Amino acid sequence: MMKKLIIDDGSFRDPDARVAHFNDSIYRLIYSSGFRKFDFIKKILQNKSITEYLIDTEEVEQQELELLDIKNQKDIKVFKHKKIDYISYPYEWSFHRLKDAAIHHLNLHINLLKNNATLIDAYSYNIQFNNYSPIFIDLMSIKEYEEGEFWTGHKQFCESFLNPLVLKSKLGIDFNNWFKGNLEGIDTNEISKMLKFRHMFSWNIFYNIFLLNYFEKKYKKNEDLKLAKNKKLKKNYYLSILTNLVNFISNLKPKKEASTWGEYSRDNTYNEEEKKNKYEFISNFFSKEKSSKVLDLGCNNGEYSVLALKSGCESVVGLDYDLNAIDEAYLRSKKEKLNFLPLYFDVSNPSSNIGWNQKERKGFNERLNFDCVLALAFEHHLSIAKNLPLEDVVNWITSLAPKGIIEFVPKNDITVQSMLRLKGDIFPNYDIENFRAYLNKKAKITSEKIVSSSGRALFSFEKN
Repeated sequence: MMKKLIIDDGSFRDPDARVAHFNDSIYRLIYSSGFRKFDFIKKILQNKSITEYLIDTEEVEQQELELLDIKNQKDIKVFKHKKIDYISYPYEWSFHRLKDAAIHHLNLHINLLKNNATLIDAYSYNIQFNNYSPIFIDLMSIKEYEEGEFWTGHKQFCESFLNPLVLKSKLGIDFNNWFKGNLEGIDTNEISKMLKFRHMFSWNIFYNIFLLNYFEKKYKKNEDLKLAKNKKLKKNYYLSILTNLVNFISNLKPKKEASTWGEYSRDNTYNEEEKKNKYEFISNFFSKEKSSKVLDLGCNNGEYSVLALKSGCESVVGLDYDLNAIDEAYLRSKKEKLNFLPLYFDVSNPSSNIGWNQKERKGFNERLNFDCVLALAFEHHLSIAKNLPLEDVVNWITSLAPKGIIEFVPKNDITVQSMLRLKGDIFPNYDIENFRAYLNKKAKITSEKIVSSSGRALFSFEKN
């Protein structure tokens, strides 16, 4: 249990407020400079047409304030937010997850404008997910609407929502690694250089990318590009910009490329009997263990994540580097309303602490909070495909949770054979005996079963 309130290092950008943690709760401390906005947001929270888009929030009463041990309480007001189980970032999202986040953001903004409120910024980081449901978390971005004001977050919305979606939809280029390298998103000037002349015939691309880039360039050149003081944007036109974007983004589809492992669940090396053996082992494990937070490494389209949920675990975060598979998993989670959060993740280049002072966006290790790990048909992608020492791979997997299941795939399996044909057998220590020995060093092996004719084996473990 925490003994004091811990300020979140990544919440420094808002001069009026900071996010803080205490035990298992999330608080937003509002300073005196933000009191007027605090009172306005309290009124907004009475409007159900708006609160359906927002994180569950309530004002902290005096008794709870005293428990938080806040000094100078007269100078601080506090909101309490529902905690998100697992924080994720836009560069970890698949196409349809980012698309749903964009539409959620726009619909919130439309509803705010209809109620004489607006948003001061439009970062995609202001959206989080409760599994398949997007939710807006940055309530201090809401302010009272002033008649005639412009959309100050237009550029931010385009760079962190629209441009990545257009990049994938029109050019077939994945946005994730680019986004991770530039936390603001995809620069409008850069995507303008990549789009073709034919793309200008889309009004939304022309207006929100080409025209926005043109005016930004003029502004940077100081070519007297100044808005007259009496120049105003009518609310109806403001709403039409947002509504047009909703319609445009709703119709965007990813330009699909060949998937590395997207068909694995339907086209793999298991026959029906072997698949049944694997299902039974995993189902029996989760029926007995009743895990609350499971990490599924190499989750593919979520087949075994769903099995874990059906077998008694409460929630699953799935990770995979195949974006087509992750997108399919997200759509399945959304359709079936599952407690399943599939995310893009490259183990050899994981999300790390980045942003200002490397504290704005937390890395994978900083967000670890799992009681079970599932690593099926996964370790050979590291040991063989990535040339990582088998012992290091075992040590890493077992460090992620106190118990779990690991599948070992031997050299004579057709999947490993195809990998070895490309680079030769340079892995003298890669065998089941060494795998078992390495696992025994870090944990107690609670059960073991050969599940295929090629010798694939499932090991359940529990750390000592």
